[in-house]
Amino acid sequence: MEIRSLGSQGLTASQMGLGCMGMSEFYGATDDAESIRVMHRALELGVNFWDTADIYGPFTNEVLVGKALEGRRNEITLATKFGIVRDPANPMVRGFSGKPAYAQSACEASLQRLGVDVIDLYYLHRVDSETPIEETVGAMGDLVRQGKVRGIGLSEVSASTLRKAHAVFPISAVQSEYSLFTRDPEDEILQTCQELGIAFVAYSPLGRGFLTGQITRFEDFAADDFRRNSPRFQGENFERNKELVAKIEEMAREKNCTASQLALAWVMAQGEYIFPIPGTKRLKYLEENVGALGVHLSAAELTALATFFPKDIAAGTRYPAQVMSWLNK
Repeated sequence: MEIRSLGSQGLTASQMGLGCMGMSEFYGATDDAESIRVMHRALELGVNFWDTADIYGPFTNEVLVGKALEGRRNEITLATKFGIVRDPANPMVRGFSGKPAYAQSACEASLQRLGVDVIDLYYLHRVDSETPIEETVGAMGDLVRQGKVRGIGLSEVSASTLRKAHAVFPISAVQSEYSLFTRDPEDEILQTCQELGIAFVAYSPLGRGFLTGQITRFEDFAADDFRRNSPRFQGENFERNKELVAKIEEMAREKNCTASQLALAWVMAQGEYIFPIPGTKRLKYLEENVGALGVHLSAAELTALATFFPKDIAAGTRYPAQVMSWLNK
């Protein structure tokens, strides 16, 4: 596992990370003990870049990650996020806050839940339209100066917002969804990150698990799986997208790898400044994902994949309409 510079502000991370969200919520049943085993095995395999957020749970995922990193804090590049507001008493409701005072209090709460003195990478999870990005990022820069955060990042932002933010305080990383199914970042944000020396962290690089080929029926989603609410996985869209996955599976068989390994190898081939963070709560899939490091795609194979999966090929949006309105601000 290669350790790379995470942006230009001195952070480093493994070239593949671990998304921890599903260990606590959103993807059906959870098992804390198994999730901790996954995190410990990830470290053994060299995956030292762990990603969480205060709203996952809400709050419980940070606590879980904190338990897993006890005694091993210095081995991990730890990322968490703030800015989406949830109340455990009414968890289906979302609010947003990028207010400076909230950035300070949210950071201090995350530090406590994680049981650490400093967060390596602290993201604004979504832009608060009522707070100028310059004010939010200024407050995040203050957290760096206070020694509570080492680097700051933004999630699902437009290129123009990124430039405004970077002019206030150096941005280490931008996180957005990116996969063969979701190539929106290629419009502007990838080029902007590369120009400014900012890392790009690709969440859901396996298309919410769909690119693994393991999901063949809508009924495969648990009753409380949030993917049931995604247009991409409903009705005719589900069936059309299954046909795309079949193409990945065919190429994977030719390369003697799994569909997930092929999909991850494609993301990693897009640039050394790109860090995929596939999420899993099972040891089997963690080890399979890391196996993608051994899959090398030729120029012809990359061209073939780009031909099969041009931009906007996936049927249906990745989130419901209301949630889509929160993106790319």
